[in-house]
Amino acid sequence: MASRAVCGVYEIHPERVEKARAALPEEAVLGEAALLLKALADPTRMRLLLALKTAGELCVCDLALLAGVSVSAVSHQFRLLRQARLVAFRREGKRVYYRLADEHVERLLEGALEHAEENT
Repeated sequence: MASRAVCGVYEIHPERVEKARAALPEEAVLGEAALLLKALADPTRMRLLLALKTAGELCVCDLALLAGVSVSAVSHQFRLLRQARLVAFRREGKRVYYRLADEHVERLLEGALEHAEENT
């Protein structure tokens, strides 16, 4: 049977609780951060973002080929990534080119991979 981490003694540490509470961001910021992490929580979206991290900028057709999914599936994924402000885009005629929104996204991806690789 797996052991569970359970507090054997019910004891409150008010100073620590208040310090943690005071450091919490506003609800709107928490919501944005949760949306961002939710957008990252999909292997296809991670693959697409990592491709952008490496290539810098790719069109939807290139991304579809790379991910092994349809162009419409890529477009759907990028709607979610745009909502989370993880990617930016530009149009060139009928083509749409995507890139990572900024260096924060690159650091998020690097940190996620680094953390995941520690456990493999």
